[in-house]
Amino acid sequence: MAKIGIFFGTDTGNTRRVAKDIAGLLGPDLAAKPVNIRNAGVEDLLNYEFLILGAPTYGEGELPGLATGNAAESWAEFLPKLEDHDFSGKTVAIYGLGNQKSYPDEFVSAMLYLYDSFKKCGATIIGGCSTEGYQFKLSKAVVDGRFVGLALDQENQKNLTNERLDAWLKIMQPAWA
Repeated sequence: MAKIGIFFGTDTGNTRRVAKDIAGLLGPDLAAKPVNIRNAGVEDLLNYEFLILGAPTYGEGELPGLATGNAAESWAEFLPKLEDHDFSGKTVAIYGLGNQKSYPDEFVSAMLYLYDSFKKCGATIIGGCSTEGYQFKLSKAVVDGRFVGLALDQENQKNLTNERLDAWLKIMQPAWA
């Protein structure tokens, strides 16, 4: 079994495409095939020592889910299921998609919900990134001056995604090597 589980929430497919890119960069021996969180249970995540989790930010900094108009359940419905589960000994990295021009006051804010939920369950969170190179006003996902994960803007900075993914995965490589 691969060491790294990749789980994402999406309705439009952008977050899924990034998950597939991450899996491709890591290779099949290291990363499992990415899974949409609507098709997963908590036990599926607990099967992995390392997790990479992805979420887009909707509207006013919300997670994808039925309340945001998604066609199916997503992170908003999944996170409450984590209650009473222990992720101690698990390492989690988070990536988030947002639009810094159209939503400069909530850029990639949904990452914070994943960060808080998995941290509360005892997971070690890695992969925080600098805010340099982005143009936004506010983000709930900035903690201690850094994003809690990798921020991606597929609308305005898609040309930087591959470079950012490569750099992010290299920084985290010692955790799963």
